[in-house]
Amino acid sequence: MLPRLSGATRIHLIVGDPIDQAKSPAGLTRVFAERGADAVCIPMQVPAPDFDAFLAAAKRVQNIDGIVITVPHKFSATRHCETLSARAHKLAAVNVMRRETDGRWSGDMTDGIALVAALRARGFEPKGRRALVVGAGGAGSAVALALAEAGASLAISEVDPARRDGLRKRLADVAVGSGDPRGFDLVVNASPMGMAPGDPLPVDVARLDAGAFVADLVTKPAVTPLLDAARRRGSPVLTGEGMFEPQAGILADFLLFSSGRGPGPAR
Repeated sequence: MLPRLSGATRIHLIVGDPIDQAKSPAGLTRVFAERGADAVCIPMQVPAPDFDAFLAAAKRVQNIDGIVITVPHKFSATRHCETLSARAHKLAAVNVMRRETDGRWSGDMTDGIALVAALRARGFEPKGRRALVVGAGGAGSAVALALAEAGASLAISEVDPARRDGLRKRLADVAVGSGDPRGFDLVVNASPMGMAPGDPLPVDVARLDAGAFVADLVTKPAVTPLLDAARRRGSPVLTGEGMFEPQAGILADFLLFSSGRGPGPAR
């Protein structure tokens, strides 16, 4: 069912480049409707050189209440927030911003807690497990932090040494990983590898331990080459779409709560 739109409808944007892979427009609009909020989420493709100018303009539009941030803008968006959650401050990255009642903008980073929630919903408890996270960008950083806070032992694989080492400085007791997944109970691809045809696999799937859980944050294609290969080896997998199931509710909690224009978090 299409949302009923009027001049009173509150607008939330999702901003990225590319943007056609994003699940938030439909997912968030559905959750808004389920919670009785007159609001929609609209995708915006904004390249990196135009991001600052776009955000500055969007924040001046008075019926825009929230902005979901996706690749490659999660680090850049922090400078457009007056306040940050503790995890967003620690990671210097946000994936969602909201306009507060006083006009200031606050930011949070929910990718990691959404992944942990999705893993637990599928019977995988991170506590005491060894996890390899591929990618130390905004999403990878959030995933690493959430897994560490959930009690997992972490290794990070990242092609950019400066980005990898920057994340290791923010998190204690994080090892340097590689494309070899041996010895890990969980492998998470938080890099863009798998979005484009012909991308290399982020890890050597032939070296996966028996029963290792494999998650991929890429949402298009729904089943990435990594997940397809892992499934054929008998590994349980989590798709990017599967991760978005809890993510939609978590984002809606943040966007509607304290805005004064919605019913707030589901209880």
